Amino acid sequence: MIAPLSHFLAQATADAAPAPGPFGGQMMFMLPLFVMMWFLFIRPQRKRQKEAEALVKALKVGDEVVTIGGIHGVITSLKEKTVVVRIADTVKVEFDRSAIANVAKKEELAAS
Repeated sequence: MIAPLSHFLAQATADAAPAPGPFGGQMMFMLPLFVMMWFLFIRPQRKRQKEAEALVKALKVGDEVVTIGGIHGVITSLKEKTVVVRIADTVKVEFDRSAIANVAKKEELAAS
């Protein structure tokens, strides 16, 4: 006797593995991807941001600095949110503290 087609279809679906839940298969790939993105992009950016904040807090009069725009000078006075930088004998310019990109170290000054 020939079994009806619906019997074969019902048996085929019963033997198939259950489908993963809504978070099953995709989450197994998304979680390691997110962790990798965090280590490659977010963590280093936060580290650079903390270093820049520490640099701005440690500024003092007499430091040789380089601004984000590439202007070299010496800090002559500090204010709450700005610094005054002497870039030539008679030229002083006021910058935001966040515009300071680098502070020259004593070793670098001695080498030049």
